[in-house]
Amino acid sequence: MLPDVELLVKLQGLDLRASEYRKEIALLPKDIAVIEKDLAIHLKRLEAGRASLAASQKERKTVDLEIQAQQQKIAKLRDQMTGAKTNEQFHAFQNEIAYCEAAIKKHEDRIVEMMETFERLDQNVKQAEESVRAEKEQVDKKKADALARSAEDQKKLAEVMEERKVLTPQLSRQAALLYDKLTKRYQGVVISDASKGDCGCCHLVVRPQLFQELRKADRLIVCENCGRLLYYNPPVAFDEQVGAPAVAMPDPTPSKRTSSALRAPSGPSGRRVDMT
Repeated sequence: MLPDVELLVKLQGLDLRASEYRKEIALLPKDIAVIEKDLAIHLKRLEAGRASLAASQKERKTVDLEIQAQQQKIAKLRDQMTGAKTNEQFHAFQNEIAYCEAAIKKHEDRIVEMMETFERLDQNVKQAEESVRAEKEQVDKKKADALARSAEDQKKLAEVMEERKVLTPQLSRQAALLYDKLTKRYQGVVISDASKGDCGCCHLVVRPQLFQELRKADRLIVCENCGRLLYYNPPVAFDEQVGAPAVAMPDPTPSKRTSSALRAPSGPSGRRVDMT
């Protein structure tokens, strides 16, 4: 394999890893938001429960004050009733006292209802507080794990970028310019394995003559269809006998007889691509 191509394959591997690390790092705010979403909903419900409980307590105080006011009014009426001079005045005081007592009875009945509501609300709030406390512990743990993963990704990204700094100066100017051009055009793989006789990305069959040049590995060769850089790296077969020398796999290049019988693939514009 041409030294430049070997370096570019390594460089592409580093860049693909760096891209994945950057994606993971960029997802951190979204991951945190998802983790906190359910907790935020439960916190709102808890606040609503506390507000209802506070409103119930406030209403209870208001009713207690109403009862006290009616009791004071009754005491005042009874003091005044002792000075009544006629039966009509006496009965009028009695009626007024009876009205106040009826109002007190109504408020007391309301207090009984409120006590039941208050107990239910208080129990709900306590349960919600316990649930939120437990959930918050889980959320804090998930956030810590997410932050730890992001920190690890940032560390690995820094390591990859350091490797890249060491690798890039070893490239020839031609190889470096070609790689930069391809990375701007394609997001992802820009160097394609053509060891099987076709471009590993667009799958265009490589012309036999071009394939032989690719095997020679004496210059940079790009795909005639997609423009990606091609390289030849055939698999190696190993003899089962221990210590036997490695044997290269058979040449996948089509023979002249076979290639002439193959149907020529279409280029991007729809015209046939010469296979000879």
